[in-house]
Amino acid sequence: MSNEPSSTRSDGPESNAERGGLWGLFFSTAGLFLQPFGVLLSIFGIAQGQRARRAARQNQATAPGATMSVIIGGLGVALSIVYISFNIVLWDERSAWDSCSSQAHTVKIQDQCDATLQQAVSERLGISEERAESFLPALGMSVGTP
Repeated sequence: MSNEPSSTRSDGPESNAERGGLWGLFFSTAGLFLQPFGVLLSIFGIAQGQRARRAARQNQATAPGATMSVIIGGLGVALSIVYISFNIVLWDERSAWDSCSSQAHTVKIQDQCDATLQQAVSERLGISEERAESFLPALGMSVGTP
């Protein structure tokens, strides 16, 4: 036995990094995929990234992921605004499609609902029906049968 005090062993040098940037990156990335609530997650990710950068600057440390969380959070906010805007603009068309789809008991009737939606959206936005069909699933309006 030794009279020397026991010391704790670590596997490596002590890390001097702020973890808030990684959390901000997590929230910002989640905000990209969880629409329309992504705007809140993205804003939280931006705030967390900014806090981590500020704390790292004050403590002379690094903040891995902090800058990226701000960038991805900004993209998430922009995507959420576009998503929400399209849903506001297409509110009447979506409501009519939801009502029609809830009453459709056959594939043929559902196809008629889908065709009516495509036509209404293409008229509202001034685009072709094929183009309308391509972006409607991104807005939560799945057109066509799987």
